[in-house]
Amino acid sequence: MLLHELLEAAARRTPRQVAIVDGERECSYEELDATANRLANGLIGRGVEPGDRVGLHLKKSVDAVAAIYATLKAGAVYVPLDPDAPAARVATVVDDGAIAHVVDADLVDRLDRGPTDAPVVERRPDDLAYLLYTSGSTGRPKGVMLSHRNGTAFVEWAGREYRVGADDRLSSHAPLHFDLSIFDLFAAAAAGATLVLVPRQASMFPVELASFIERRGITVWYSVPSVLNALVRRGALARGALPELRLVMFAGEVFPTAPLRALMAAVPHARFANLYGPTETNVCTAGDVPALRRDDDVVPIGRPITGVEVVAVTDDGGLAGRGEVGELLVRGPTVAAGYWGDAAGTAARWVEFPPGAGGDRWYRTGDLARTRADGAFEFAGRRDDQVKSRGYRIELGDVEHALQAHPLVAESAVVAVPDELLTNRLKAFVVATSPVTVHELLTDLATRLPRAMVPTEVELRSALPRTATGKIDRQQLLKEATNP
Repeated sequence: MLLHELLEAAARRTPRQVAIVDGERECSYEELDATANRLANGLIGRGVEPGDRVGLHLKKSVDAVAAIYATLKAGAVYVPLDPDAPAARVATVVDDGAIAHVVDADLVDRLDRGPTDAPVVERRPDDLAYLLYTSGSTGRPKGVMLSHRNGTAFVEWAGREYRVGADDRLSSHAPLHFDLSIFDLFAAAAAGATLVLVPRQASMFPVELASFIERRGITVWYSVPSVLNALVRRGALARGALPELRLVMFAGEVFPTAPLRALMAAVPHARFANLYGPTETNVCTAGDVPALRRDDDVVPIGRPITGVEVVAVTDDGGLAGRGEVGELLVRGPTVAAGYWGDAAGTAARWVEFPPGAGGDRWYRTGDLARTRADGAFEFAGRRDDQVKSRGYRIELGDVEHALQAHPLVAESAVVAVPDELLTNRLKAFVVATSPVTVHELLTDLATRLPRAMVPTEVELRSALPRTATGKIDRQQLLKEATNP
C-alpha cells in the first residue's frame, strides 16, 4: 500500500470523521482528501512529475498535512523544510535535494482551487515517498531516503501493536521534519483516528500542555522524553491526571528513570512504551515500560519490531553475547535505502553482515547497546560524536563547522553536557583571532543553524587543551564543562 492510500481509504470508510483538529479548525477525512486532491492537481499543473522532490516550507497545520498527501498523490517526494530554520540552512537542503518546487502558504492558497478528483499517477511501494534531513558531520545535512514501503511497514506494525482505532485522538507534537511525525500522520489515517495538532505555545508551558492534553481528550501521546520530563516536573500533575490518555509513547532520546517513574505514578492508567530507531530505520525496537523500581537506572529500548532484524556487533565483528556491548545493526522493511546523492555515505553505513554474506544490507546505527538476559536491548551510548538534545539528533561536528565559518574564529570544540531536562546541552569553546563577543557568535550561529543546534553556552579561550598526539582534548573540555 502507498502512504496516501491510507487517507483515501479513511475518506471512503468514514468521510465525516474528524481527521485533524488545528486550534478551532476541524477538518473531516472527506475534506482533507478533497483538499489534497486539489493541491495535487495544482502541483501537476505546475510541472511536478513522479519522483520530483517537493519542499514543504509550511508551519504545521491542516494545510501542511494536506500538502504532504498532495505531494504523494502527485507521485512526488515530500521534503519537509523546517520553517524556523535560518534561510541559509533551508537553502542548503533545497540545493542538496535538487528541489525544484517549494510549497509555502501563499502557494497553497493559489493551488487550492482545482478539481477534487484524485490524479491518476502510477507509483509502487518501493518508490521514494519522503526525504528527511538529519544533521551531518561534514557540515551539510544528510537526506535519508524513505519509501512508501518503509513508512507503511512501520505504521502497520504500530497500529496493530498499540491498537490505534477510529475512536483515538492522537497528538501531533513533533515537527513535520522530525521522523516521529510519521506515526502521527499516517497511523492516524490508517485507523481513521483524529489527529490533534499541538500548538507550539502549549509545548512551551508544561501546565498549559497538561491542560491541552486533557481538554482535547488526547488518548495517544508520542513525543521526545524531554517534553514529558518537563510535563511531570512543572506540569502540576496530580495522581490520576489526564484520564483519557491510554498510551504514552516516547522516542528520540533517553528518558531518565526518576521523572519517568513520577509520570507513570501520575498517569497510572496509561500504557508506556519506549521506541527506538534512528531516522534511517524509523522505529526498529520497542518495548513496554514495566513498573520501575527505585533502583532501576535505565529503561530498555526493547526488542525488534515485527519483520525487522536487529543485532549487536562487537568490535571484532562477532555477535555480542548477553551483557556484552556492541553496535546495533538493523535490516528489514522499515530501513531506508540510503542517503540522497551520497553514495560514499550510503556505502559506509549500509553494509553486508557478515562481510560477503550478500542479501539485504544492514544499517550501521553507530549506537551501542548491550543485550539483556531477557533478550531486550539496553542503550549504551554513541560510537561517534552524535548526540541528542531536546529529542533532535545533532552532530557536534556540524555545530563546529558552523562556528568556524565565522571569520574571527580560529578553532572551536563543542561538547555535550548531560542535562536531565534536555538530555544534553551544548557548550562551545572558541579561540578567536581577534576580539569577538559571545553575543556576536551566537547571533551568527542563529543564521546558520536550527535553534536546537545552537549551543546554550559559549566560552572564549586563548587556547584549547591538547592530547599527547596534538588533537583537541575533548574529554578534558567535557570534564571542565561538567564540573566547572
